[in-house]
Amino acid sequence: MHELQTAFRLVDRSDRVGIAIREDGEVRFSGAFGEENLCVKAARLLKEETRTRLGCDIELEKVLPVGGGLGGGSSDAATVLLVLNRLWGLNRTRKDLMALGVRLGADVPLFLYGRNALGEGVGERLQGLDLAPAWYLVLVPQVPVSTKEMFSDPSLTRESKPLKMSPFLSGQGRNDLEAVAMRRYPEIAQHLAWLGKNSRRAAFPPRMTGSGACVFAEFPREEDAVLLHSELPAAMRGFVARGLERHPLYDWAQDE
Repeated sequence: MHELQTAFRLVDRSDRVGIAIREDGEVRFSGAFGEENLCVKAARLLKEETRTRLGCDIELEKVLPVGGGLGGGSSDAATVLLVLNRLWGLNRTRKDLMALGVRLGADVPLFLYGRNALGEGVGERLQGLDLAPAWYLVLVPQVPVSTKEMFSDPSLTRESKPLKMSPFLSGQGRNDLEAVAMRRYPEIAQHLAWLGKNSRRAAFPPRMTGSGACVFAEFPREEDAVLLHSELPAAMRGFVARGLERHPLYDWAQDE
């Protein structure tokens, strides 16, 4: 865990998680990474904490890149907590679920909080952000990045001034992990360079998302993001995503 300050933006791109109740109390999983998957860990943690006799079948279809810095695994774990809380009839509040989520990973509470937010501490202290509508062109360098290795890199600077909530401007601040990632992974530097050269209509200079490897440019208009996506070189992969105001399962958690 590391002290940080980061702006979280939800987008309409996600993995697919299927969940069904089991009466025999077993937690069974099919999908990537087997027993080490965060979906399994989330289900077992919730079962252990609530002592429910019910179990579940979980199926995961990965859409987001592994090691891309997009929070896919954290989002999947949060989805499991939200859905099982309802299917198992547990009636845990959003606050309860967030307290469990941080035990699974620093980004999990954000997807339970369910809104765009400024995250502090290890990412669990969240304050809502009202962000303007936006579209994103996200490029996916074909290199998986280890968050642990990024934060352990001795060249990582820790001198950035904190962002101010009022006013918060989209594009404010910088990603301190970006320089480290570009040095360790030339593919990330190449993708950022291409975006920087070609995203003239972007709201601010392109950035790496999270600890990488994905990089993105933000656009006020969908057509600008779609047009640039159509101009990607054959060797590059990417997708266009719409910024969301709330998580699709926001109403599945109770605030009281």
